[in-house]
Amino acid sequence: MSGSRVLTSVVGGQAVAGSDERPDVNPSDLSDLVAIASLGGTSVASDAVAAASAAFATWSRTTPWQRAEVLDRAGTEIIARADELGDLLAREEGKTYPEARGEVVRAAQIMKYFAGVALQPHGQALDSVRPGIDITVTREPVGVVSVITPWNFPIAIPAWKIAPALAFGNTVVFKPADLVPASAWELVDILNRAGLPAGVLNLVLGRGSVVGPVLTGDPAVSAVTFTGSVETGRGILAGSAGSGIKVQLELGGKNPLVVTERADLAVAVECAMQGGFGSTGQRCTASSILVVTDGVHDAFVDALTARMGAWSVGDARTGGIDMGPVVDASQLAQDSSYLDTARAEGAEIVGGKRVDGATEGHYLTPALAVGTSITDTINREEVFGPVMSVVRVADYAEALAAANASTMNLSAGICTADLAEASHFKRNSKAGMVMVNLPTAGVDFHVPFGGRGESSHGPREQGTAAVEFFTTSKTAYTAPGSPS
Repeated sequence: MSGSRVLTSVVGGQAVAGSDERPDVNPSDLSDLVAIASLGGTSVASDAVAAASAAFATWSRTTPWQRAEVLDRAGTEIIARADELGDLLAREEGKTYPEARGEVVRAAQIMKYFAGVALQPHGQALDSVRPGIDITVTREPVGVVSVITPWNFPIAIPAWKIAPALAFGNTVVFKPADLVPASAWELVDILNRAGLPAGVLNLVLGRGSVVGPVLTGDPAVSAVTFTGSVETGRGILAGSAGSGIKVQLELGGKNPLVVTERADLAVAVECAMQGGFGSTGQRCTASSILVVTDGVHDAFVDALTARMGAWSVGDARTGGIDMGPVVDASQLAQDSSYLDTARAEGAEIVGGKRVDGATEGHYLTPALAVGTSITDTINREEVFGPVMSVVRVADYAEALAAANASTMNLSAGICTADLAEASHFKRNSKAGMVMVNLPTAGVDFHVPFGGRGESSHGPREQGTAAVEFFTTSKTAYTAPGSPS
């Protein structure tokens, strides 16, 4: 591995090498080493928290304009480098280049959006019920925020956590997923060069099992925002119980797409394809259960399988590709295991084949499990790959019940041309986000993001909701002074 780019943690504005190394490998070409991550241990994580704590006193007192300027400059650079950063993201994570470039642009939009948010008023001036007393309600930064992010959106998810944290005057310790250190490093480098003082934003490259307890348990940490598995999120929440820190969790999603006989078949098929197989299905908002009413079931499944057959899989950076590889060998094995289980429980599997590309990679064709029950394993657990299942139901009422059966209620969709059905589904879906004649995946950055049940905990992410988590409220009463 000599000669490869070595990425280090960044603590207090300085590069800090670790004592271990992890290769960052291109999932489209296993012979392509993107970089080597120098992994730090508990001491690096502790130093990062200390640096963020030391920087908080000054950064929290900066003007909104100063914070907005930094975020705006960062957004401008990200846009200017969208081709380069998109290529890196596709190479490192495996989503197609157009998807990767789109994610980079989204990160830039988030930076610029929160640059504007930083300049908006977030307080109130109120009249008291008592004469002569003034009341102000202000929003203040919470302190040091630990940001822990997954591999599937290696620049957009960090951006939508880090940008509001900085906009409201917090300092940050950022721990990216092990699989995507290069995209994380570039984002931190851009923000630091945009004018952040040393220590305001720190990057910790390290194994979650090693550095995680520090980032979630150090007394100097005031808040933790985490996106990842339900199991890890539960551990973070349990560990925070004694410390009283704020915790925001975005966890799994088992997302249904309902298709009724009143749907436009072409629209429904495209919603399923984009929602289920876009980004190789590795999205928490991906469509995973297709709940289809009896009258349209056979026609829909036939049309969907035909569309799947024309879906091209290959190197993420190759033009004309519809879907890139699965992110790594472990995820590929998990996807295959769920297909085996579905087959054993009686489903017919369409697709889901390993394929050879021009280079050795983790390639899997889109998979559909037909003839499943809502209680089957594949419909209760998150697969997180290019795998969807079909549940046949009698009518809309049964479809709604099946769609609400999940405990991970992040996103739900319905394809129908019936306004009454659409309105009823929006009102009665248990999901945190509802889509009508749209894929379940694909959200805007200026509106709240989050689910219900096991899917989310704490205030919503993104948009106007971000102020709830990244600030704390202070109510102050003022009476007239004594006469002179």
